[in-house]
Amino acid sequence: MRLKLLSPGEMNTDQKEIYDEAIAGKRGAPPAPMMAWLNSPDMARHATRLGEQLRFNTIFPAKLSEIAILVTARHWTSHYEWFAHKRLALKGGMDPKIIEDIRDRRTPVFDDPKGRMIYDLAKSLHEGKGVSQGLYDEAVKLLTERGVVEVIGLCGYYTMVSMTLNTFEFGLPEGEISDLA
Repeated sequence: MRLKLLSPGEMNTDQKEIYDEAIAGKRGAPPAPMMAWLNSPDMARHATRLGEQLRFNTIFPAKLSEIAILVTARHWTSHYEWFAHKRLALKGGMDPKIIEDIRDRRTPVFDDPKGRMIYDLAKSLHEGKGVSQGLYDEAVKLLTERGVVEVIGLCGYYTMVSMTLNTFEFGLPEGEISDLA
C-alpha cells in the first residue's frame, strides 16, 4: 500500500464528515477508494455520492450493472475491484460462467439480451474508446438512453475506482488471492 489510510480519529472535520456519511449510506461502510480520496475531501464527497447512485439507483438490477463493473475491473486488471465485485455479482444472481468468461477475456453467453448489450457497450467503451453508431442505436433501443448513460457512468466511475486502487496498491483482504493474472 503506497498510502497511509487515515483512521477516523486521524481525520480532519471534513474528512470525518464524509466518512460518516458513507457509513450512514446504503453501503454501510466506506468504499475502499474513498479512503484514498479523502486526501481531496470535496472529491471524496462527490465521488462517493456518485458511486452510491451508480451502485444502487440505476435502472439495472445488480446482475446487470455488475457486468459493466466487472468488464471495467478486468480491463484495468484491478485486483481489489474484481475481488469486491465478483462477490457482489454472485450475490446479485450473475451466472458464475459469465464471471469466469469476463475474467478470462472471453465473450460470455448471456441469457438476457440486456446483459449482452451492457457487455458489448462496456467492451466498446474501454477497448474502442467509444461506441459505433450501430451499437449505439441497438443499445438505445434495448436499454433506453438513460440505460446507455448509466452504463457509461458505471464504466467511467469504476475506471476511476480501478485507477485509484491500482495506483495506491490496495491489497486484498488477508488470505485472499487474486483471480486475475
